[in-house]
Amino acid sequence: EEQVVVSGGGSVQDGGSLRLSCVVAAYTASLAVSIGWFRQAPGKEREGVAAIYTNGRNAEYLESVKGRFTIAIAAEGAKRTVNLQMNSLEPGDTAMYYCAATRRAYTGSDLLRDSNYQTWGQGTQVTVSS
Repeated sequence: EEQVVVSGGGSVQDGGSLRLSCVVAAYTASLAVSIGWFRQAPGKEREGVAAIYTNGRNAEYLESVKGRFTIAIAAEGAKRTVNLQMNSLEPGDTAMYYCAATRRAYTGSDLLRDSNYQTWGQGTQVTVSS
């Protein structure tokens, strides 16, 4: 069974919306402290976009997406689903998006550091055209 499964993504016009979904399997979810979304555009380094504690109490966002993206977590039995609602999308948001889980507790910007995450799902492409 895949530990982290990503769905959503696609192509939209500038100003459009998309929702990405990340289902974290029970075993991984039971160990995870935080689950985050990351993205990598061609020729650029991967960057953290948003992350949330599995208790749903704290979230951290990349500065450029604040006010436009919202991360939320829901429990489905032992699994956890983490959705990333992306509104007012811009061409600069075009990238491959990934979901990942970490077993360690981090705060602030460390929540968005990809090297702090152990379990990764496959990527999903988001393309925003002007």
